[in-house]
Amino acid sequence: MSQEKITKEDLENKLRALQSGLTAKVEESKPSLLKVGGGIALLILIVVFLLGKRSGKHRSAIVEIRRF
Repeated sequence: MSQEKITKEDLENKLRALQSGLTAKVEESKPSLLKVGGGIALLILIVVFLLGKRSGKHRSAIVEIRRF
């Protein structure tokens, strides 16, 4: 086992290399993640609309307007 001390520069260089690798992977997968996220948001919107439409049929109020 070596007794070399780890310096601040060693840590910074290693973290920068790790960060640049992760940044590249995120940039590559960003378009597909946006498409999947948009599809999920659209699906949720449709489900909420249909559930709201269904509950509106069950509990529709009759409003009566009277003039005096």
